[in-house]
Amino acid sequence: MPIRQAIWKIGDSPEPLSDSVLANEQLLEDMIVAAPRILSDEWMLIGRQEDTGVGGRIDLLAIAPDGGLILIELKRDRTSRDVVAQALDYASWVEKLRAEDIAGIYERFSGGASLSEDFRKRFRQELDEDSLNESHQIIVVAASIDDSTERIVAYLAERDVPINVLCFQVFSNGSEQFLSRTWLLDPVHTQTSATREGPKEPWNGEFYVSFGHDETRSWDDAVEYGFISGGGGTWYSKTLELLKPGDRVWVNVPGSGYVGVGRVTGRSLPAAAFTVQTKDGQVPLLEAATRGTYMRESVDDPEKCEHFVPVHWLQTVTVNEAVKEVGLFGNQNTVCKPTTPKWRSTVDRLKERFSNFDNGRSSQSPPQHSPATTDQ
Repeated sequence: MPIRQAIWKIGDSPEPLSDSVLANEQLLEDMIVAAPRILSDEWMLIGRQEDTGVGGRIDLLAIAPDGGLILIELKRDRTSRDVVAQALDYASWVEKLRAEDIAGIYERFSGGASLSEDFRKRFRQELDEDSLNESHQIIVVAASIDDSTERIVAYLAERDVPINVLCFQVFSNGSEQFLSRTWLLDPVHTQTSATREGPKEPWNGEFYVSFGHDETRSWDDAVEYGFISGGGGTWYSKTLELLKPGDRVWVNVPGSGYVGVGRVTGRSLPAAAFTVQTKDGQVPLLEAATRGTYMRESVDDPEKCEHFVPVHWLQTVTVNEAVKEVGLFGNQNTVCKPTTPKWRSTVDRLKERFSNFDNGRSSQSPPQHSPATTDQ
C-alpha cells in the first residue's frame, strides 16, 4: 500500500501543508551529499555517479561501519519495478569491487582524500580490508512506489536479499519546501540481512554478539552486572532489538576473540532506564558500572545513547583468555543471526571450549547479579 504522510501547521486553526515536488533528481542528490543524514547518520558517502560498466551509473555509494557497501538509487517521482531491476543489476557490479577500486572511487568523490584515514575519523576504528565489501545493501530512494515494486521488494527481503526503499515526501508552505521520509521496511532487517551473503543454510538459532571492549564499555562490567550493550548510533544499538528472553548469545570481542555465552533475560533498554542489582540494592547501571563511559554524554539522545540487554552468563572468560582461532566467524554488527556454514562450525567449536553453554547456572565467579529488566 502507498506510504503517505501529512504535515499540519500548528495553530488555533491547524492547516495542512500542501504536497509539492522537487524540481529534479539532481536537487535531491545534491541535498543528500550536503546532508547525508537524510538517508542515515550511520553511513559515510564514498561515491557519486560512478560508471558501472554495465550500461549505467549509480547515483550514490556509501559505506557502513562494518565495511559493507550501500548502493543508493534516487528517483524524485514514483518508482516502477524497472528501478528495482536496475538496482539489482548495479549491485552485481558493486559486489565485485576490490579494495583498490573502492579506494579509487572515494578519491574521485572526495578530491583525493584517503578512504582508510577518513573511515577512521568517521567511525573511530580502522578499516579492515579483509571485511571491506563483504556485504552490501540496495537502497531505492523515491517519492512513492507502485504496488508491484512493493511486492517485489518485500519478496526479496523475506528471502534475506538486503534491499529497502526510502520513501520521501515534499511539502510546501509559501515559498518554503520541506522533506519527510519513511522506510518501507525496518532498516535493522536490511542491515542484518546484509551479513548473510555467501553460502547459506538454515539459521541454527544461535545469536552472534560483537562487544567492543575499550574505554567506552567494559567486558568486566558486563560479566559482573550481566549485560551486553551497544551505542553511539542506531547502526550499533538497533540490532539489540533482535534479542528476546531465552535467546542464547555468543560474545566476541573484536580483535581478541570469544569471551562468553549466556541467555538473554530481557529486552533492550536505553541506558537511562537500565538498572542492575548490587549489594546496595537496585541501582542505575550508569551508577554501578564505572569501568567504561557507556556514552554518558549522550544519555538523553535516544539515537546515540548506549542500549543494554540483560544476560544470564552461562560461562565467561577474561579478554586475555578469549578464544581466538583461525576460521571463527566475526562481524562488526552488535547482534546478528548468521546463516553461513562458517557460523555453524564456529558454534560447534565454541561449544567444545565453553562446556557449560547449556547449563542452567553460571560457572563464572563472582556470582551474577540479575538486572531488574524484564520482558516487555
